[in-house]
Amino acid sequence: MTGITKAGAPVAVAVLTVSDSRTQATDRSGDTIVDRLTQAGHRLADRQLCKDDFQTIRETIAAWVADPKVDFVIVTGGTGVTQRDVTPDAVRSLFTKPLPGFGELFRWLSYGEIGTSTIQSRADAGVCGDTIVFLLPGSPGACRLGLEQIILPQLDIQHRPCNLVELLPRVRDEQEPHVDE
Repeated sequence: MTGITKAGAPVAVAVLTVSDSRTQATDRSGDTIVDRLTQAGHRLADRQLCKDDFQTIRETIAAWVADPKVDFVIVTGGTGVTQRDVTPDAVRSLFTKPLPGFGELFRWLSYGEIGTSTIQSRADAGVCGDTIVFLLPGSPGACRLGLEQIILPQLDIQHRPCNLVELLPRVRDEQEPHVDE
């Protein structure tokens, strides 16, 4: 995607920045996400910043997943390989359905920009109940890449052959699968 396209059906997105060193004033990655989302016509449901703390991350995401006013969640930061990087570990336990294609595609696209350093990313996504959650690395460049190349096209109801916005009602109303005994 070479520019920001307007969403045909705006959605509400909550944004969490995970960082031990950033503040609201220095959160360029969170700013990048919010700017791109709002330029595309989406609504910011909430925005928070928290330390790299497993419990805090998990509780923040769980609260947003439980909030019917939040359609999607985007988290930036804490997806690396150091001991402090716990975002995927905290959030994956909330996934009811992982979306492995997101992380795979993110790393494939990222390889074109940063080469083999992309293996250090644990970018991920999944369905948590009836909310879809994306986990992006903490750099503004990674946020831009993930948003412009993957997330925003999937949040565009006009994106073909399919998109997550048109699937969202079915995700929310999905019944338990019938199992023959």
